Amino acid sequence: MIKRTICIENACFLKFANGQMVVSYSHIKGLEDKPDRTVPIEDLGMLVLEHQQISLTHYLLDKLVSANVAVITCNDTHHPTGLLMPLESNTLQSERFRAQIDASEPLKKQLWQQTVKAKITNQAAVLKKWNAKHNLLINLAASVKSGDEGNNEAIAAAHYWQQLFPPAWNFYRKRDGVPPNNLLNYGYAIVRAGMARAIAGAGLLPTLGIFHRNRYNAYCLADDLMEPYRPFVDMVVRNIIDKTSAVETLTQELKIELLKIPTLDVKLDNDKSPLMVAMQRTAVSVAKCYTGEQRKMLVPNFI
Repeated sequence: MIKRTICIENACFLKFANGQMVVSYSHIKGLEDKPDRTVPIEDLGMLVLEHQQISLTHYLLDKLVSANVAVITCNDTHHPTGLLMPLESNTLQSERFRAQIDASEPLKKQLWQQTVKAKITNQAAVLKKWNAKHNLLINLAASVKSGDEGNNEAIAAAHYWQQLFPPAWNFYRKRDGVPPNNLLNYGYAIVRAGMARAIAGAGLLPTLGIFHRNRYNAYCLADDLMEPYRPFVDMVVRNIIDKTSAVETLTQELKIELLKIPTLDVKLDNDKSPLMVAMQRTAVSVAKCYTGEQRKMLVPNFI
């Protein structure tokens, strides 16, 4: 079942009752007469908390975490800043933790090679859709070495960002750069949270990455495994700016488009699958690579 991504943008009180997350306005001045809304906990995949005056009970948080719901907190500019995930979410967690910790360097290099190849292949598909120069990326994807020894990812990125957006935008990819960097950041945060959720569900340590290593990053593995999924965000953002240049502010309309990303259809192992489900399958496949059950991870492609 496709899990729902819920974004709450207004002041409210969140609580748990009868298996449901209850959105209540009874404590909010001026909204006391607004009826409560409910969402089954089992239907939730991600919960985005945007308003600074959202209150919630610890009991609800515990139920959300127990159901492996990724809870994302945002700052006063509506950008994601935090992620709450479960400590226990898989019965084979201890076994898979050990296999992940004991993974050999050759295995990790092979997994990173597969990751980079898939990312560049998907970047090429995005450029091709917009009739941009993409042959270089096809060649780079085909020549990725173990561990990406030739740094094909960086070479591809330099070409990709030059070609993705119209020249008039003078785009430079930087987290705190000018729009549409704000749209990319928001979309990537949603995918990162979804991947972190998938990793926890697969019984892996999100902190222990394949390639990314940062003592201050609790989600190195999520940053690794989301790489082939980034181009799906890029495609959505490219579609948005084709329709409007008014992207300086993350409006409700823009966020609605970006929050649809987890439901996008992708191709995985020759099957069509919603992106959120595909991330789960990718994470499980990596767990099986760690335990020696298979040699290749499942990576997404455009349909």
